Amino acid sequence: MIRIVAVIAALWLATGAAAQTCQNVKFAGNRYAICEMDMSETDLRLFLYDGDGRVYGHFPTLSDALAKTGEELVFAMNAGMYHDDRAPVGHYVEAGQELMRVIPNAGPGNFGLLPNGVFCIRKGRADVIETHAYLAQAPACDHATQSGPMLVIDGALHPRFLPDSTSRYIRNGVGTSRDGQRVVFAISANTVTFHEFGTFFRDGLKLPNALFLDGNISRLYAPDLGRNDAGFALGPIVGAVRPRAE
Repeated sequence: MIRIVAVIAALWLATGAAAQTCQNVKFAGNRYAICEMDMSETDLRLFLYDGDGRVYGHFPTLSDALAKTGEELVFAMNAGMYHDDRAPVGHYVEAGQELMRVIPNAGPGNFGLLPNGVFCIRKGRADVIETHAYLAQAPACDHATQSGPMLVIDGALHPRFLPDSTSRYIRNGVGTSRDGQRVVFAISANTVTFHEFGTFFRDGLKLPNALFLDGNISRLYAPDLGRNDAGFALGPIVGAVRPRAE
C-alpha cells in the first residue's frame, strides 16, 4: 500500500503544473480512474440546462454545445444526485444562480446520511465543505452542488462507514486540498464500499475532505483515458473547459 500511495503522490508532483491530468491507479486491491485539477489553471464548471432549458444529460451533448461557443470539454463527470426529471436533489448553483436551496436535515438514502456536503467552485479554488459548515461560512460559490455522504471530513472518515460492509457499488466522488488548489475526481473501476472509497481519498490521495457524488450511475468523460461513458441521461455534470484549438 505504501508504494501505491507513493506512486499516486509522485504522479501529482510530476504533473502538478498541468491544469488537468487523468490516470488509472490501484490502491488497496481496488482500481480507480482519477482526474486531478490545478485550480489556478482550470476552468471548472457545473452544467445542467442549456440556453433553452433542456437538460444536457449526456457528455457529447454538452461537448457539442461548448464547441459552438469556441470551447472544448476536456473532462466531465456526473455531479450529484437528481430526481426523475434530472433536477438536483440538493443545493445547486450554476454560474452564480441558485437553482436549489441547501438541504440541511437528515433523510433517506445516501444523500441524507449526515454529514453530507457541498462541492463549491470559486475563481481559482474549489472546496468540499460539510453542509452545516457551508451554511455557517456562506461562501460565494460560482458553482455548487450538494451530495452525500461526505467521505472524508477534516481528515476523518464518515463515522457511519463500516470496514466490513458488504454494500459494494461503482462509486464516484471528489476531494479537495485544504488550500482549495488541488481537486481530484475519482471513479472506481470495480465495486467498492464507502469505507474503501473514503480511505482511498484520505490515505491514497492524501485529501482532507472528500464528497460522494453518486454510485451505479457513475460516469466519466476523460479523453486522456479513452473514456466517454454512455448511458441514460444524467442530471448535474461537472466539467473542465478550455478554449477550443483553432
